[in-house]
Amino acid sequence: MSNTPVSLSTPPEGYGDWLADLKVRIHYAQQRATLTVNRELVLLYWQLGHEILSRQAQQGWGAKVIDQLAQDLRAAFPDMKGFSPRNLKYMRAFAEAWPDEKFVQEVLAQLPWYHQLALLEKLSSQESRYWYAVQAIEHNWSRNILVMQIETCLLERSGKAVSNFECQLPKPQSDLARESLKDPYRFDFLGLTLDAQEREIENALVKHVTDFLLELGAGFAFVGKQVLLDVGGDEFFVDLLFYHLKLRCYVVIELKAGKFKPEHLGQLGFYLTAVDAQLKHPQDGPTIGLLLCKSKNKVVAEYALRDNARPIGVAEYLLVESLPAELQTSLPSIEQIERVLATEGSSFEDDSQ
Repeated sequence: MSNTPVSLSTPPEGYGDWLADLKVRIHYAQQRATLTVNRELVLLYWQLGHEILSRQAQQGWGAKVIDQLAQDLRAAFPDMKGFSPRNLKYMRAFAEAWPDEKFVQEVLAQLPWYHQLALLEKLSSQESRYWYAVQAIEHNWSRNILVMQIETCLLERSGKAVSNFECQLPKPQSDLARESLKDPYRFDFLGLTLDAQEREIENALVKHVTDFLLELGAGFAFVGKQVLLDVGGDEFFVDLLFYHLKLRCYVVIELKAGKFKPEHLGQLGFYLTAVDAQLKHPQDGPTIGLLLCKSKNKVVAEYALRDNARPIGVAEYLLVESLPAELQTSLPSIEQIERVLATEGSSFEDDSQ
């Protein structure tokens, strides 16, 4: 019997659709297999860490037992990585940070081991670790994205924009809208100086739209820049227009290369009215406005928004790195951790970027 591959010059009807479906199913099975392996590995690491903690506490075993355990496990499983003394200490720290086994099984096991190390090394409180873990799972962040979000203080910035959403939007939309905005927004990826003008910033944001969408957060879909609105024969142009998939509404973003002024809200409110009249679908929610300024007086912004009838948020943007020193971590980077683990024959490989 010949082993020559069979090639059909004209595949039978329906073959292409069947092949496409098979590819999807195979990819899905591969993903599920990877997730299953990861889940079992994370649970194994937690159990090892928990038992090390328990035996050291109950039987008074010293730190040297970890070196002995690493040697014995590597001798018993020479083809299995992850049993270096350093990684065993990470397992102990992992179990100590997350004492609830049920939470580890149901939530944390969805994240790869290197994600767990980032949470341990970059964060000190249980609350912040929990928040970033949930966000990483919900938004399917890679390890590098998770580290970047931690280092740019996403938790501290989320939901901090000054807005009138509580008065102008019904619950739970008002809560979701508030949590969807930040203050400040970080645009240091644009490489612009502090004297950059509005159009220059706008063009750079569109050019780097992938980074811009990442900074805006989950749910934002880019519609266009300088979007034309014809009102009574006069032309007006919206700086940046987005659609939020969770809020089910348009989001108008206006840029101001200066300090916030109350009169800025009049122009933005006009744009919201026009978008509602011309673009909004009957099933869409009210259009939301986000005014991004170089700086703002929070009290002035709150006063200006208090009686404004349109749902608007006001936030600052940063064009250059300007986090205070006390907020910048002195802990080792995830790359340094990975290099150390790799040289010691550490855990499992995660090449996701």
